[in-house]
Amino acid sequence: MAKHLLTDTKLRNIKPSNKTIRLSDGSGLYLLVQPNGSLWWRFDYSFQSKRKTISLGVYPTTSLADARRQAEEARINIINKIDPSNIRQENKNSIKAIIENEKRLEEGLPIVNSFEDVAREWHSKFKTKWTEDHAARLLRRLEKDIFPHIGARPISEIDALDLLQVLQKTELRGVHDSTHRALQNCGQIFRYGVLTRRCSRDPSGDLKGALSPNKRKHHASIVEPKKIGALLRAIDDYQGSFISKCALKFSALTFCRPGEIRHAEWREIDIDARIWRIPAEKMKMRQQHIVPLSNQAIEILLDLIKLTGKGKYLFPSERTNSRPMSENTVNAAIRRMGFTKEEMTAHGFRSMASTSLNEMHYNRDHIERQLAHSESNDVRAAYNYAEYMPERTKMMQAWADYLDSLKAGATVLPFKTKSS
Repeated sequence: MAKHLLTDTKLRNIKPSNKTIRLSDGSGLYLLVQPNGSLWWRFDYSFQSKRKTISLGVYPTTSLADARRQAEEARINIINKIDPSNIRQENKNSIKAIIENEKRLEEGLPIVNSFEDVAREWHSKFKTKWTEDHAARLLRRLEKDIFPHIGARPISEIDALDLLQVLQKTELRGVHDSTHRALQNCGQIFRYGVLTRRCSRDPSGDLKGALSPNKRKHHASIVEPKKIGALLRAIDDYQGSFISKCALKFSALTFCRPGEIRHAEWREIDIDARIWRIPAEKMKMRQQHIVPLSNQAIEILLDLIKLTGKGKYLFPSERTNSRPMSENTVNAAIRRMGFTKEEMTAHGFRSMASTSLNEMHYNRDHIERQLAHSESNDVRAAYNYAEYMPERTKMMQAWADYLDSLKAGATVLPFKTKSS
């Protein structure tokens, strides 16, 4: 519980001076007392390592209790990785949409209120908060499975049964995870429709338990040392694109997410400092991530830079240097080497490293930080992207050396490290 510093009595007795005064209530909330007597609530916070400020209203119209409530809501949003400034902008956009619709009604024009209209408007306003891949996948899901069936209908006329019938068509294809995600997306669209007065309620909530349980599938991965060695030798012998071959090797050495690998840009690489600095907007958890680069990773980059170094991406598309390689490229290369999707996937390099490093008794915190998993203390997470860097640097070099040993066919046993 935050310790408050202001009281209603103190606020009632405020007297302005010839300069702006800042009265803190603690934890980022404060009142600005202007020389002209105006009193403005402000809330300072940090999001993705950037200092920001939002206005919470004018005292006494916004009381001390109201300002504290708004500040607490902002803190909760930050913990949930939501920028309070974005919430403000989204609310402004929603109000703007309401005003535009009311104006159309006054002019006798139809409201733009089909499910597809509302969905595309929602997607356009929120996509800046998502990764490029996520935004594209979400829109493709709607265009393939939802819009053909209810896209043209007014959103206000669609009920739970209508939505269930659409989702059951997807469910029959056996793609349960995609079906559950579509239900979640539709709920978000309906709630946006409610907010912008295009419909009165969200019917997706009525479908709780109506779909088949979603059995989450783990990404297939090779974790046995001998099989890892065989995989690495297969990568060395890969006869496909040199860029794809480098992407495979880089994935094994850095064990970053496939989307982070294929969107890697040369400007993010510091070969002299031997680090790859991934911007927060490219990360799943929306936190900047630093990847220490082993000797082996540097060797790959020095070979690769001769081919793609003049462009934007480390691993560009075969068709154009202006776009990254396809999200299916690495998986297709793994299939071409003879490994089935039940044996190994592009995402499986992460499980491979996580399992192996834990068996080697590396410190779990060091492994989790290098995997860029969510920090349990989410407020602290925005500041710890460089946490354990000396230990992580040693671990990444040891991991690369371990892979070399497996590739050479050596019998390598898990070992107790000094960093554990």
